[in-house]
Amino acid sequence: MDGLSVLPLAVTMMVGPQIMSAIIFVTTPRPVRVSVGFLVGVALAATAGTAVALGLASLFDLGDPGDSGSSGKIIQYVLVGLLAAAALKNWIRRETIEPPKWLGTLMSADPRRALKVGLLVILLMPSDIVVMLTVGTNLAQADANFAEALPFIGATVLIAGLPLLSLLVFHRRVTAAMPQVRDWLNTHSWLISILACVIFIVLILA
Repeated sequence: MDGLSVLPLAVTMMVGPQIMSAIIFVTTPRPVRVSVGFLVGVALAATAGTAVALGLASLFDLGDPGDSGSSGKIIQYVLVGLLAAAALKNWIRRETIEPPKWLGTLMSADPRRALKVGLLVILLMPSDIVVMLTVGTNLAQADANFAEALPFIGATVLIAGLPLLSLLVFHRRVTAAMPQVRDWLNTHSWLISILACVIFIVLILA
């Protein structure tokens, strides 16, 4: 994808309430069915969001991808600025910021609701929207087709599926450890959000 690292971008997509949702789902009474529903939602949302981003970016002349002053690069720099502002806001509010209240309701989710959550945590999260817009802009600048985005989408789904894969492979250990991981993530949501922004900013500016 023209210099963009697929795996770190996928990690950025899932850092925050996204991976927290995946971890909560593997601690539910029906972890496999619910987690599969979540992964289907993530896959659909990442595919649709990236396709829309590419379609929008293709409507404009973004210039040469090697030109730091091209329209495409300027758009990416603006997106970086927005994420930097978000990271600063999270740092300032770190003492009072709390995870979204809806995370606490996911323990009773069924596969249908998990699918809906998978859709929404990708399509409505500002950081994920920025990542997909950046991927779309990058692909459009390089005159690439949508197939070039499939590794990014696949890696995103893989990261989302790591809690479920861990449960299937290390069932007893994961069953004992996941509640503690979930609680740590709940109390450090501000730090996770900042890390997601920083990872993405470094990817774009490197």
